This record gives sequence, structure tokens and C-alpha cells, in this order.
Amino acid sequence: MLVPILKKIGLKFSINDPRWGRGSQDDNSNANPPEGRRPQDGPPDLDELWRDFNQRLNRLFGGKRGGGGGPDGFRPEMRGGMGIFGIAAIAAVFLWLVSGFFIVQEGQTAVVMTFGKYSHKTPAGFNWRWPAPIQSHEIVNVSQVRTAEVGYRGNVRNKQTSESLMLTDDENIIDIQFAVQYVLSDAEKWIFNNREQEEMVKQVAESALREVVGRNKMDFVLYEDRAKVAIDAKKLMQSILDHYNSGVMITNVATLGVQPPEQVQAAFDDAVKAGQDRERLKNEGQAYANDVIPKARGAASRLLQEAEAYRSRVEETAQGDASRFKQVVAEYQKAPAVTRDRMYIETMQQIFANTGKVMIDAKSGNNLLYLPLDKLIAQTVNQDAAGNAARAPAAQSGAAAGISETQQAVDAERESRTRDARSARDREGR
Repeated sequence: MLVPILKKIGLKFSINDPRWGRGSQDDNSNANPPEGRRPQDGPPDLDELWRDFNQRLNRLFGGKRGGGGGPDGFRPEMRGGMGIFGIAAIAAVFLWLVSGFFIVQEGQTAVVMTFGKYSHKTPAGFNWRWPAPIQSHEIVNVSQVRTAEVGYRGNVRNKQTSESLMLTDDENIIDIQFAVQYVLSDAEKWIFNNREQEEMVKQVAESALREVVGRNKMDFVLYEDRAKVAIDAKKLMQSILDHYNSGVMITNVATLGVQPPEQVQAAFDDAVKAGQDRERLKNEGQAYANDVIPKARGAASRLLQEAEAYRSRVEETAQGDASRFKQVVAEYQKAPAVTRDRMYIETMQQIFANTGKVMIDAKSGNNLLYLPLDKLIAQTVNQDAAGNAARAPAAQSGAAAGISETQQAVDAERESRTRDARSARDREGR
């Protein structure tokens, strides 16, 4: 870096220069070689080199040769000062140029500005720019995930009510705290397009969430779909930031706490409990209805089917009776006497099959003893069924009572037949 600068200002050095330590061509006529050494004796020592270097610097920065003083035109008191000044100037230029080097860490980028105007961006690594005041740079961390806190600071308990209280569509107030995470997508836009960038992101996040909450009802924000509120707020935030050319990309919107204001928390809890009781009672009523209504519908369907079956049975029976009567009429027309006797016999058969009385012909005058075996059998079956649960003495007493009742029934039947026989003889005698 130093050699090109010295070349630009016209000062050239060469290690192979044979005049090092022996002065310049202008000085050869006046300067004499040291005693005991000729010009062809070899390279000079370090003192001679340093002396020759000072002479060159003096000629460079010393101006015109003046009269008096040393053989080279300079006063002795000026040579040392002018040489030191030149060395200091070169060192200052060197340090000024070196100050343009800077290092950019991985995940960062540097925005270089020329006289305050954007010039270019540099990647990570060792970079150089023109030193100040020509150029300057600002390093921006584009990989860092930044967080904007809305409604709280540091901890959810440390609330900021001026930010957290928001109005819903049904004119209710809710207390909400959320965090917005974002990264930088463009360092140039982040630096030049907005002032107080972090405060700008926070205000955009608060404004977007207020708009989303204002479009929804309180129950929707509190219970039904908090995730949808966060998604809608994220989309709106990104749209606003893109409109501002902020160079910010929203990565996540996290809702940390959503609740009614503390002043009405107790009343809100009571209202929530009442709503839960209402839902519970509605569910119980619905469960009862689901149990009763199917049963009622089943019973109604069963009655309808029974009525339909009864109607069908009556119709079929009536049709069958009508058909049978038509057939009987046809047979009666063919043989009236036979048909009449047959109908009488069938009718009496049906009557006697359903009665327990016995008709006895009293003209013969025989006293026939009738034993009601059917009643005895039925009574015996009933007694056997009851005796399975009773003790043996109770069963014996029941049997004796049954026999006595049977004997009484036989006696009563005998008296009734005797009276009927007497009445029949009286009618024949008349």
C-alpha cells in the first residue's frame, strides 16, 4: 500500500540503486566519500542509507534551495524538521488508508455509504472502503430474529394498558398481549426508508391487530379461533410493512394472553358460567328429546301398523264371510234340507264347544248323575300350582276344601236335575 503512494508522489526507491548512501547525482560534485573508503568499495552501511533517505525527503518537502546553510541549499536547522514532517505525513496517509478496512461477521451485511448516500452492500468477511469522510459503513444483522412486544414489556404481567386494550365488533373491550417476531429482508430499506425502525414495526403491529380485533366479535377472539386472528394480523402487518418499503419480513405472531379487562373480570366469569349452565341444560334437554322422541315415533309407528293390520284383518274376514255365505247360498239352493241341518249341527257344535253346561233328556225318567270332570281337572291343576310354594299341611287342607266344594257342587247339580225332572213330568201330565 505504501509503495504505490510513494510512486504517485514521485519518490522512487530501489534496493539495487548503487547511489544508496552516496547521495544523488547533484551531490556528487560537492560531496566527498568518507575517508578510507572509495566509491567502488561496496554497499554503504545503515547510517549512510538513513542519511541518504533523509536527504531525499528533505529535497522533496523542503522547497527551493536557499542560500547559506549546508552544501545542498538547506539550513542545518531545517533538514531534520522537514524530514520528520514528511515521514509523519506518509504515516498519516498510510493510517488513513488502513482505517478503511473492516470485518463483517457471518449472518451480517455492511451497507457502505459515499458521503452519506447509499453505495453498495458487502458480504461477510474482510472488506475495505474509502476512509472517512469519503465513505462510511453500517453493519446490519440480517439473520437475527427480532421481537416487537405489544401490550407488555419483558413479562406478560407487566402490562401496558394503553396498547393492550382493544375494542371488538360487538363493542366489548378485551385485554390482549402479543409478540411479533421478524427478520430483515433488505438492509438498505431498513436503514434508509424509515426512522426509528423498531418503533415503527411495533406501531404497525399494534395497528394491524386493532383492525383485525375490530372486525370480529368478542367470543370469536377469546374462545372460537385465536389462531385465525393471529394469521389475519400477520398478513395485514406484512402488507403494511411492504407498502412502507421497510425491508422487514414477519415470521410469527404469537398471542400470549387474551382476556377481559381486570375491572370486569368477575362479572365476565359469572356470565361465562351462566352461558356454560345454559349450554349444559340445552344439552340435557336435547338428550331427553333424543330419548323420548324416537320412542314416541316408534310407538306411533307401531299403532299405525296395528291399525293397518286390524283393518286388513277385518276386510279379509268380511270378504271371507261374504264368500262363504255365497257358497252356502249356492249349496242351499241345491239341497235346502241338508244344508239347513248341516248349518244347525255346525252351529250347535260351536256353541257347545264354548260352554260347560250339559243338556240331559229328561223324558226317559232316568236320574243321571253328572260329574263335572272339567272343573275338577282345572281346580286340581290350580291347586298343584299353588302347592309348589306352600307347605304340605296347607296343601292337604286345600285338597280337603276342594273335595268338599266338589261334593257341594255335585249335590247342587243333583237337586237341580231332580227339579227339572219333576217340572218335565208335570208338564207331560198337563
